[in-house]
Amino acid sequence: MTQKVQGIGASAGIAIGKAFVLPTWEWDVPEEKMDPADLAREFERLYDGIRSSKHEIEFIKSEIKEMVGSEESCIFDAHLAILDDPIFMNEIQGLIQRQYKAAEVAVKEAIDHFVTMFDLLDDEYMKERALDIKDVGNRLLKHLLGAPEITLPTDAQPYILVAKELSPSQLVHLNPKNVLGIVMLQGGKTSHSAIMARALGIPLVLGLEGKISKPIQTGDTVIVDGEYGIVHIAPPLDVISCYEVRRDAYVQEADELQKIVSLPAVTLDDFNVQLGANISSTRELNIADQNGAEGVGLFRTEFIYMDRSYPPSEAEQFTVYLEAAEHCKEKSVIIRTLDVGGDKPMDYLNLPEEDNPFLGYRAIRICLDRQDLFKTQLRAILRASAHGPIMVMFPMITSVNEVQAAKSILEDAKAELREEGLPFNEELPVGIMIEVPAAAMIADQLAKEVDFFSIGTNDLVQYTLAVDRMNEQIAHMYDPFHPAVLRLIRYTVQAAKQAGIMVGVCGEMAGDPRAVPIWLALGVNKLSMSSRSIPRVKAAVRRSTVEQCKRIAQSVFESGTKEEIEILLEQQRS
Repeated sequence: MTQKVQGIGASAGIAIGKAFVLPTWEWDVPEEKMDPADLAREFERLYDGIRSSKHEIEFIKSEIKEMVGSEESCIFDAHLAILDDPIFMNEIQGLIQRQYKAAEVAVKEAIDHFVTMFDLLDDEYMKERALDIKDVGNRLLKHLLGAPEITLPTDAQPYILVAKELSPSQLVHLNPKNVLGIVMLQGGKTSHSAIMARALGIPLVLGLEGKISKPIQTGDTVIVDGEYGIVHIAPPLDVISCYEVRRDAYVQEADELQKIVSLPAVTLDDFNVQLGANISSTRELNIADQNGAEGVGLFRTEFIYMDRSYPPSEAEQFTVYLEAAEHCKEKSVIIRTLDVGGDKPMDYLNLPEEDNPFLGYRAIRICLDRQDLFKTQLRAILRASAHGPIMVMFPMITSVNEVQAAKSILEDAKAELREEGLPFNEELPVGIMIEVPAAAMIADQLAKEVDFFSIGTNDLVQYTLAVDRMNEQIAHMYDPFHPAVLRLIRYTVQAAKQAGIMVGVCGEMAGDPRAVPIWLALGVNKLSMSSRSIPRVKAAVRRSTVEQCKRIAQSVFESGTKEEIEILLEQQRS
């Protein structure tokens, strides 16, 4: 039966092939009691299983790092942390010691307990972390039971992988040459599995549970449209032919883009655009270079703080920022100060649990409270600024008072370094993220306080439209081309230009070729994005003229619906 199902596009690309349906990676564990005299032996079995699991995860992490990069391989640090988590392990040990349950039974019950608890929470981040618990728990079970892992097809015939859910550990073992695309019934765009699929360049559509009238069977012909989130099951020949044309064009475009990587992003009428990279670690700098990045437009420093039991020292941070500055040489590096909250928990910060962490205690709000933490980071950034064109940027600003307070702490850090005789750039450029509607609406006032703006479109869209971008139930409402979002962006750019300060864009919208006419028409000449998005945006810039984009943008800003806007922008691409 032919089916066309709308899901969530989590990794772009077109895949056409036969389905292989992955069996659920779980084992039935018989309920059985053990003899109390065997308690010590049972604990030893548990500890042996934990050691084996850790060694296996460490091996997987080292194996995958070169393939997908440091940020994605750090997913497995979270898996190692679960095996060291005292709450999770105490639950298992308690079941063994107090109820005399075999180690595998205790592990299975602990997994079920925590997964159920996380699934009941109204928090997409925690729901997605439940899959990590299952992944680690099932790995431990595998070692306790001596069970083999479920294997994927080993023949040379490529296939579309279909699974209810897919763990990062399973994704590690995929051969991108054999796996044409992935269909997942569950999961979100920010899940670790989705992150890894994007890093591997495998088209992925997820969130199909409850939408398929007849289950996909191994051998079914399937089309995966990772860009628009559509899955076709047993499609007719005319649909297959249409998608084959799109797929071939996609592959041809990728080959053509490699030819312009080293060329400048300049329009046909000589308007130059600087395309920078968004990075989370210095290991990504080489990938940025390979894709033609002109410096770093957003260095997300929160990853330096994660997966550890204490905050990084000034010396540690200075080493990281210095490496970025020296690598980029004369190209600018914009370092965003710590941007964390309840959605990115860190035990040593003792952040409170919140019903809605995106509207809570986070980013600059934490830094202004924890001035010790904030000043340590600012000192490291300042010291690195003596070695290259570094700029500092404060996230989630909502008022002039916040900017002034942050700048005051920066001045205190400068005074300390002067007294200690440590060099730094006295004229370090200071900027802010415009990612909250309040900031966009007072952009003219904020522009008087800083040297540059960087528009963070991800959160600006989320806060403007009141749409949680990680909630798959309303994902279709998350629309960066909504007229309200575009008007806030236009107002922000106009305010920056009137004040004579630089304005750039660093959210996902910066990496969307459809948005290029908007940036060119507004005169935005600094965009920062995922490294792999740079060639496609560069190609869009190089085939455009500013005058043509101004005509398109005029129609866009006069449009009242997102549908009208998207049609106008798609026409520009074709």
